[in-house]
Amino acid sequence: MKTLARDKKIMTGVQHRGKGLPSLVDVLCSNGNGIACAMRKTPHDQPLPSRDVVIELSEALRSVLFPGYFGFPDLRVESVPYHVGSTLDRIQHTLEEQIKRGLCFSCQGDMVCLPACDRRSRTITRKFLSRLPDVQKLLITDVRAAFEGDPAASSPDEVIFCYPGLHAITNYRLAHELHKLGVPLIPRMITEHAHSITGVDIHPGAVIGEKFFIDHGTGVVIGETCIIGKGVSLYQGVTLGAKSFKLDEEGNPIKGIPRHPIVEDDVIIYSGATILGRVTIGRGSVIGGNVWLVRSVPPFSRITQAQASEEDYESGSGI
Repeated sequence: MKTLARDKKIMTGVQHRGKGLPSLVDVLCSNGNGIACAMRKTPHDQPLPSRDVVIELSEALRSVLFPGYFGFPDLRVESVPYHVGSTLDRIQHTLEEQIKRGLCFSCQGDMVCLPACDRRSRTITRKFLSRLPDVQKLLITDVRAAFEGDPAASSPDEVIFCYPGLHAITNYRLAHELHKLGVPLIPRMITEHAHSITGVDIHPGAVIGEKFFIDHGTGVVIGETCIIGKGVSLYQGVTLGAKSFKLDEEGNPIKGIPRHPIVEDDVIIYSGATILGRVTIGRGSVIGGNVWLVRSVPPFSRITQAQASEEDYESGSGI
């Protein structure tokens, strides 16, 4: 009797859950809770960019930029050109499709926009691929900066294989090129993938010069409108962020205005330092660990935590 009662109770529960699923689906797919189904934003019913595919693309691009280091594990010298060529062919077709999806989603136009998005995605993909040699040259300077700047680095190969900072910089440099070409969504997907792995958060809109070195990396944040010169080194936990946002008449944050620091050439910023607002860190300066800075400093400055605590913080009010 107990077994029958138990089985009846289980069946009743299953039936109840089954009856509830249609209404549950309706609630989750409606916009009654403030989250509209993204597909309804595209009247031409185009699929959205795929996060998984974009991640695969970023890894494939790393194998092209550093042939022999990533990608096929048994690659030999004589087969490198074949690997690079076949990988680029796959990247070209896949990236073109993902860019088209992003463009269609962002334009939110009618069916007329599809041919234009298709043509634009092909043009953008060709321009992006043509920039890969320049990206590779920049990354070589980044590898050199890490090897020369870290006594623990036994070889440039170790930097390429192991350093999370270089991984984050690689994804950033790829995403930055797409960002400059006006590609929506995908640049952020590429940098946020690196962010989730390395703990380094670099917005693709930031402008960063050659020989850039991030040591250790975890907790580094570089905002959208940052401008970073050549030969700059950052340690873990550095924030190059913004102060409180300016609001429009309706109380919404104003987008796109310069609000992050400018870091000139050959600056070193040690761990835990926080630099906020559109301030300039002069060439050759050294910013010590855990410094909180909301003002510009002239070239060749040496700012320590003790010095920073003596400054007038009135200009930083409202942070």
